[in-house]
Amino acid sequence: MKNNKIPKFRSEDEEREFWGSKDSSEYIDWSKAKRVTMPNLKPSVRNISIRLPETMIEELKLLANKKDVPYQSLMKIFIAERVNKELNKA
Repeated sequence: MKNNKIPKFRSEDEEREFWGSKDSSEYIDWSKAKRVTMPNLKPSVRNISIRLPETMIEELKLLANKKDVPYQSLMKIFIAERVNKELNKA
């Protein structure tokens, strides 16, 4: 296995382009890699705007109140559950 020297990158875009076109095993000895955990790593989030009927929002707030969670958090839970269900359907 030949380990080439990883170049210095001027930007993340340059690095992304480089790794998108190269086989990392030519630069990194993956047999020496170790699994790590990053407990404080938080996923990237993006704000979105969504229009919902007022009655639906009120119903979500009622459900959230019963579960003692913020209604927007409950919406994220509902969406995540449905996405997982749809992805695991096949």
